[in-house]
Amino acid sequence: MSKWLVGIAVATIIVIAGLFATATIAARRIGPYLRAQAVEYLGGRFESDVELAALRVHLPETSTLRLLLTGGRGALARVEGEGLSLRHKGRRDVPPMLAVNKLRFEVDLGTLFVTPLVVPSVFVEGSNINIPPKGERPPLGASSSEEDVSGSRTGVAIAEVIVRDATLVILPKERTKIPLEFAIRDLRLHPEGTAVTMRYDAAITNPRPPGAIHSVGSFGPWNADEPGDTPLSGNYTFENADLGVFPAIAGILDSTGHFEGTLDSIRAKGRASVPDFRLKMAENPVPLVTQFEALIDGTNGNTILQPVRATLGTTTFTTSGGVIKHERDSRRTISLEVSMPQGNLRDLLLLAVKGTPFMEGQITLQTKVDIPPLTGKTREKLKLDGRFEVRRGRFLRVAAQDKVDSLSRRGQGKPGSEEIEDVVSGMKGSFTLENEVIRFRSLSFGVSGANVDLKGRYDLRKDALDFHGTLKLQAKVSETMTGWKRWVLKPLDPFFAKDGAGTFLRIRVTGPSTAPKVAASRGSKGPSSR
Repeated sequence: MSKWLVGIAVATIIVIAGLFATATIAARRIGPYLRAQAVEYLGGRFESDVELAALRVHLPETSTLRLLLTGGRGALARVEGEGLSLRHKGRRDVPPMLAVNKLRFEVDLGTLFVTPLVVPSVFVEGSNINIPPKGERPPLGASSSEEDVSGSRTGVAIAEVIVRDATLVILPKERTKIPLEFAIRDLRLHPEGTAVTMRYDAAITNPRPPGAIHSVGSFGPWNADEPGDTPLSGNYTFENADLGVFPAIAGILDSTGHFEGTLDSIRAKGRASVPDFRLKMAENPVPLVTQFEALIDGTNGNTILQPVRATLGTTTFTTSGGVIKHERDSRRTISLEVSMPQGNLRDLLLLAVKGTPFMEGQITLQTKVDIPPLTGKTREKLKLDGRFEVRRGRFLRVAAQDKVDSLSRRGQGKPGSEEIEDVVSGMKGSFTLENEVIRFRSLSFGVSGANVDLKGRYDLRKDALDFHGTLKLQAKVSETMTGWKRWVLKPLDPFFAKDGAGTFLRIRVTGPSTAPKVAASRGSKGPSSR
């Protein structure tokens, strides 16, 4: 009997030792097995050479025997990796398609050797995603519907990928050009196979203007033959974007919208508002609200506006055009057309001029706006070409309005009339702006009884006016005066009358805008100061 007991005990010890030995060997195989699975999965799916600096496996805190007896089911092993890089087809003349500082995931030991290997979540920290230019992008697995969502073709099925602190870089064809970069703070992907749509939830930090973007939507299925045809859609919010980083403007922008299309052609619709929009040269805040529709090339960032409908204060206008990076430019060119059929002049003056507006009225404005790639200040590069008209204009400063009233009285031949006051005026012209110089092809100013027609230029840097043109009065020159001067000038009336005007004068305006000098002359004679 004692021999049987001893034999049973020895057999039990041998079995237990064998089980421990088997479990130890299995534990040692987990690390290399997972490493091999990861390299095979990534290399096969992305057609890349895979480099993995380190991979560590942390087994759950439970007995080895229990793991063996239960088959490991329910026991999660934590896997940590460092220094992962994928080089598409082994290329080393471009940055790795994917470079990851750290990654981690958990696997159920009970399913470790089951195909496909199920991974509930993969956490990725500190990564660079470098997208090759068109024509050089790899197919992300099969592009046909033959691949199912189970991961049987790759041997691994991943339910969720969580990416933190990543940079997405779209590389240009010409290596000398600046890549298009996006900073991704937080991104959650739900892969469902390469032949179906992938859901995403992304938090992105926009660099200029700085602000937080949150987007939720879908991506895919990936089109391996034509990556630019890969579908993309979603909704976004863009909050607390500080426009003050730009040279000329300031304010805090918020925007919401929806976008859909493909990587090559994304159509976006949305709303943006800047309650405190202002130009830094004036620092007067005016609320700005826009409703926009835009066509965006997701591979290079070019944007076509179709169009933008905006309200500045109480003034509505539309803008169409685009923000384009031409082949030889490292930065983008802005080319827009602005149409303002009936604006409030006070809104524009409040935005553009320090202090309170000096004039009110209705304004019509049509202009082209071009800003080439910037190497200096925005105002030095801004180009305008347009026309405007001000109707029912009235000066809000007493001294200026008094001069307009006086001009109207003299023009009507009633210089002493007290009934002619608070006269409304009209102004229109066509202009260009380039290199901080406004050139007026035509500029006319009119009140009852008088019209001024000018051509010339205004140098913004030097604050220098240089205009020449004509002044036409309805009244004869003698009728512009009172008392004895009226009778003395009466014989001269025929000499000053011309082109249907009772008084015709050639004038020139020079000097600074704060204190312009006006010279007048009759006919072709040299100007005389008045």
